[in-house]
Amino acid sequence: MENQSELTKKILKKVRQIEIKTNRMVTDAMVGAYHSIFKGQGMDFEEVREYTPGDDVRSIDWNVTAKMDRPFIKKFREERELTIMLLIDLSASGNFGSVLESKREIAAELGSLLAFSATKNNDKVGLILFTDKIETFIPPKKGRFHVLRLIREILFFKPDNKGTNINHALDYFNSVINKKSIVFLISDFLHSKKDLSQNLNLNLYERNDLVKNLQITKNRHDLICVTLTDPRELALTPVGIITLEDSETGEQIEIDTYNKEVRRLYEHENRKRLNTFQATLKQKGIDILSISTDKPYISALRNFLQARLKKRLR
Repeated sequence: MENQSELTKKILKKVRQIEIKTNRMVTDAMVGAYHSIFKGQGMDFEEVREYTPGDDVRSIDWNVTAKMDRPFIKKFREERELTIMLLIDLSASGNFGSVLESKREIAAELGSLLAFSATKNNDKVGLILFTDKIETFIPPKKGRFHVLRLIREILFFKPDNKGTNINHALDYFNSVINKKSIVFLISDFLHSKKDLSQNLNLNLYERNDLVKNLQITKNRHDLICVTLTDPRELALTPVGIITLEDSETGEQIEIDTYNKEVRRLYEHENRKRLNTFQATLKQKGIDILSISTDKPYISALRNFLQARLKKRLR
């Protein structure tokens, strides 16, 4: 068993690895795209200056004009500082990964990439880790050491619970963050299913009030839903009879993966559920960033940013 010193070294090494990896990705192009897409939330008064022909007369400061006996206008600058909030699902299903990295590791890397991009723009970053309860909340702050703390928490925080309650996480976020923020909700959006006999799948995309709560958050903030998937969650490999276990409830079911119809139904239902969920979000005007553990997330992020910039420029 590792002693505390060895564990601390292991944690610091992993955090440093992610910092180095994601810093390579935070290129000028990446930071430029971030700056172009995520704008400040208003205008700050900067100074007054003497009026020159062509200036907008609506900007005239009449008090200063009266005192100086000649026209002066108010000069404003964009309020650039933003608040980035990372809402990350730490339910047990996030520990799954059939390729090199688990969904939780991908979430940590993506979160650190976004956090370092924010830091380059002198923006604040905060974090909410949740399961079916709020596991921890770190208020928004600036700086490299703050970002490194966030990465450490995402990777190594040990949640008390295993389940998922995205609705509760959204309610909590909306109650503690009043300033309009850029919100990245990172989750596999899976919800455990109790009645295993009616379905091949052990997880279902959470419905009920989820879309309603997502829309409420979207109306108050700039919300991006980041959906994490693993290829083995969408399709089965023919390896014989296997036992599937719901990582959040511990419930199990045996299925025969040699059976083509079983594999077909499993993939069909999973893809249908995913597509329906994403189509519903798009219909509500909620942005989606789709990440799969078997594909480079940086490519997906770049494509998302480019598409969002084009939409903004229309």
